[in-house]
Amino acid sequence: MKIISTAFFVGILALAPLFAGASKDQGGSGGAGSSAAPHTVTVAGSTSVNPLMELLTADYRKQHGNVSFNISATGSGDGIKAVPAETAEIGMSSRELSAAEKGTGIDEHLIAIDGIAVIVNTANPLANLTIDQIRDIYTGAVTDWSQVGGKAGKIAVVSREPGSGTRGAFEEIVKFQDKLVKGATEFDGTGAVIAEISRNADAIGYISLGSVNSSVKSLSVGGVAATTANVVNGSYKISRPFLLLTKKGRNLNAETTAFLDWILSPAGQTIVKTSWIAVK
Repeated sequence: MKIISTAFFVGILALAPLFAGASKDQGGSGGAGSSAAPHTVTVAGSTSVNPLMELLTADYRKQHGNVSFNISATGSGDGIKAVPAETAEIGMSSRELSAAEKGTGIDEHLIAIDGIAVIVNTANPLANLTIDQIRDIYTGAVTDWSQVGGKAGKIAVVSREPGSGTRGAFEEIVKFQDKLVKGATEFDGTGAVIAEISRNADAIGYISLGSVNSSVKSLSVGGVAATTANVVNGSYKISRPFLLLTKKGRNLNAETTAFLDWILSPAGQTIVKTSWIAVK
């Protein structure tokens, strides 16, 4: 395969308390202009969770000027590894963790639900695919758009890189794990997938629903549009969790704990609702 650089739980899961210790007040220890000691929160992981994390951190800093953030968005796999290694305080994952990953000493914190949109070029006249048709395209059983009701043309299959949370969730839900068609092009990051689909009239890819923009077109799946409302009501089937990860037993900085608590507060979940599905 070429590499270019760079299920859904219909009801909302009941959340365990975010931390075993005492929860901090939403205001945290350092409001705007506070004399609280400065702290940089280190975050690593999913490129799909990153747009939400950027919004959350930007809003949080308005009232907590002593807190800054160092975010490295290189994929869910990196975030999952960084937490037990203590190279990041917070990991980001856009897929469920495997049993082996859970066994490395990680606490999972569900902060949002996200749909995965199947996208094509805006010039592609096709509007809908079934789950079976998507699977057939990604495994090579279908190779031409005319086989699924589209205009004749060889399908250019675009996927994410190995270790991507979006890829892991997409392959699991569509049911073609480890069966990606030979010759598919793999991209590191959501932005690279969007760029390729927007320039290639015969391409198909998949990205976070919250990242869809006017440069690409999202397809309905099984006759159901890829919308937040349809993810919430369970009719759109391709969806996954947004998780933040921390190391079990690690004493996080108080500012980090306050930030994580704030994400699940009404203020934090209001930001989630701008493009994703809140969990509280």
